[in-house]
Amino acid sequence: MGTWFDTEQLRQRVERSWEADILPTLEEYTTIPCLSPAFAPDWAETGALRQAADLLGDWSASRTVPGLSSEIVEQPGRTPVLLVEAPAMGAEGAGGGTVLIYGHLDKQPPQGEWRPGLGPYEPVRQGDRLFGRGTGDDGYSVFAALCALEALSSLDVPRPRVLVLIEASEESGSPDLASYLDALAPRIGPVRLVICLDSGCLTYDRLWLTSSLRGNLVATVRVAVLSEGVHSGLAGGVVPSSFRILRQLLSRIEDERTGEILLPQLRAEVPAGHRRNLAAVATEHPDAVSGDLPVVEGLVLGGSDDTERLVAKAWGPALAVTGMDGIPAVRDAGNVLRPFTTAKISVRLPPLIDAAGAAAALVAVLSAEPPEGATVTVEVEEPADGWVAPDPEPWVTSALDEASRASFGTTASTYGEGGTIPFLATLATRFPGTQMVATGVLGPGSNAHGPNEFLHIPMAEAVTVAVAHLVAAAHGGGAPSQPPDAAPLR
Repeated sequence: MGTWFDTEQLRQRVERSWEADILPTLEEYTTIPCLSPAFAPDWAETGALRQAADLLGDWSASRTVPGLSSEIVEQPGRTPVLLVEAPAMGAEGAGGGTVLIYGHLDKQPPQGEWRPGLGPYEPVRQGDRLFGRGTGDDGYSVFAALCALEALSSLDVPRPRVLVLIEASEESGSPDLASYLDALAPRIGPVRLVICLDSGCLTYDRLWLTSSLRGNLVATVRVAVLSEGVHSGLAGGVVPSSFRILRQLLSRIEDERTGEILLPQLRAEVPAGHRRNLAAVATEHPDAVSGDLPVVEGLVLGGSDDTERLVAKAWGPALAVTGMDGIPAVRDAGNVLRPFTTAKISVRLPPLIDAAGAAAALVAVLSAEPPEGATVTVEVEEPADGWVAPDPEPWVTSALDEASRASFGTTASTYGEGGTIPFLATLATRFPGTQMVATGVLGPGSNAHGPNEFLHIPMAEAVTVAVAHLVAAAHGGGAPSQPPDAAPLR
């Protein structure tokens, strides 16, 4: 076991810091419309991303962590990166390698109307929830990371060197991240542990670790049939509908009756161990998937039971049409055969699928033999690979369980998430054999990417405690423990 420290005292320090010191600045961050570059091509001109980076950087620099430094790294034409470095603390901490903690500060757009009294850039506290865009995805991350270091410093707990890296293009697929990792590689050095704070939690009653993440393909498909719109009375029945042709193309990928993905390059078998884990989670947490979805009354969900739905969410491929051009709003629609229809599609990929190969197959099948001679163009954004967590070493498991017991009185659990974090696949390639932990606060109802996003504050505090335990344990491969006569954890 590692160096002992009072876990209850650490937890209390974290809770006080969140209420008194963190939430006011997090609320200020919430007011900044720092949209990811995919949604704000003029991000450099508006300066919102840099404004958010400066705010978080200033807060970071004010932390009472010995030797801490905070800076904004900015390459020409790329979104900024906040890099915070805390040197090793204590003689025992010096030989533990570097702990790299990851988060991001860019945001998704509002995505529709929010509930009355709420807004994407208007922080609203309701009990344990702080509403606003970016609160949970992923503005809280830098606060959790540095609050953990500050709490450890206050208790004189030895720890290794820590680098906190907060990027600003994650919601666009992290197109700028690889360049920064290349440039910062000498400074980052050997990494013993990666902690990613951009994931989720199945419930709010324990610490949850992510065992896998799906990959993602985003493509824009345009079908053109005319150079300009024509009265439907003249062209209807003669000129084929661009929307109908688009439907045919998407049916090459997906069975529109069942949602089954047909393209073999987008499918994969589910490893037996992951299926067993998800079956156990489904037994303990029935309706874990369906209970978190704001479905309309009477909607029939996919999957025959809770296990199949968890497996589908974590390991199944899925197609979503996320945007369309060329189609006017209903109030503006006239009797016109439209010249084109453009759809933006998002394809979630099983964690072990090669995203680049899947992208090539997608382009090939959508481009082949355009129906009725229509002009079809397909543009694919940078594909993102999925990720499967490495088997945790005993010191990692022990630290996580200790942290979960400190906050919830129960050990940590794992499950497969359905989202994508390109950073983890990138780091797994760059640092083979490195221990990687993905966790986060995005739980039931938190609605990242949708309206009414919120941060569950007690979960954020629990994740902060977990970061502290992991960092302390990383210095020598042992988790902090209670002394033999310690009082039981609550």
